[in-house]
Amino acid sequence: MEVIKTKIDGVLIIEPRIFGDIRGYFFESFNAREFVEKTGLSVNFVQDNESMSHYGVLRGLHFQTPPYAQSKLVRVVKGRVLDVAVDIRKNSPTYGQYVSIELSEDNHRQFFMSKGFAHGFSVLSDTAIFQYKCDEFYMPQSEGAIAWDDPDLAIDWNLPLDKIILSEKDKKHPLLKEFNTPFL
Repeated sequence: MEVIKTKIDGVLIIEPRIFGDIRGYFFESFNAREFVEKTGLSVNFVQDNESMSHYGVLRGLHFQTPPYAQSKLVRVVKGRVLDVAVDIRKNSPTYGQYVSIELSEDNHRQFFMSKGFAHGFSVLSDTAIFQYKCDEFYMPQSEGAIAWDDPDLAIDWNLPLDKIILSEKDKKHPLLKEFNTPFL
């Protein structure tokens, strides 16, 4: 696998080695030993999640607060999404900045974000199946989120505004400047 650093410390792009022939392809979607060797990070993933969404669905920007904060390794197994990680670590030099990347069934890229990031994605294909590994269990009492449409973040979700589909919950999150982050 190849590890690509981004402009924000704690966010990495992972490109697996793909082995293809006339039968199709094969790749290791995760190898703990190689992950540690290539990233220098020791992460113990304890939960895998999968979602299926239709074109226009926007999920985010979500996180869990300490002590249940999560690092995530995300990928798309069907379709195409724009994936976004926003730095919500108050003392970080990149606080309030984000990295976005297109993940698809064709590019097989994965996106890793450490604890202290809000995460979201928009679905750019008819449907998308999205998988993610987390290093902490889901704890509803530690859920947090910031507004997907925060003007200070100015994230271009690559969707027309009239096509965006949100959950009722995702319509009501605070702006980053209104949020008192527990991440330092």
